[in-house]
Amino acid sequence: MKTKPALDIPTAMRKVHRRFERWRSSHPGRPPIPEPLWAAAAELARQHGVFRTAQVLCLDYNKLKRRAGSTGALVRRTAPPAAFLELLAPPTAGVAACLVELEGPRGRMRIQWKGTSAPDLAGLGRALWERA
Repeated sequence: MKTKPALDIPTAMRKVHRRFERWRSSHPGRPPIPEPLWAAAAELARQHGVFRTAQVLCLDYNKLKRRAGSTGALVRRTAPPAAFLELLAPPTAGVAACLVELEGPRGRMRIQWKGTSAPDLAGLGRALWERA
């Protein structure tokens, strides 16, 4: 089995990757992977995603997905922090219409308006993203 270059392996996964490599080198053939190794792989999958973890550790995606979800924990990647995005539309003749959808840790918000003045989007967005 080919080992992956160290540069391809994320830092957080290197320790578990080394454990898998040591175990595989000392167990020829294809014996079942021990539970402690599966547990470590499942924890990495919950933190970094099933696909990437299965790829780095050379594991079956579906088996890892089942084990990562078997603890009842939600397999979800952390979303990057929200960034400010300003959208400028060219001036139009007549009544303008706009639709904005926001999603944050406290829920979703859909804002639709027609006319020349916009609602306080900054205030609405702050209310959505700030913790109560």
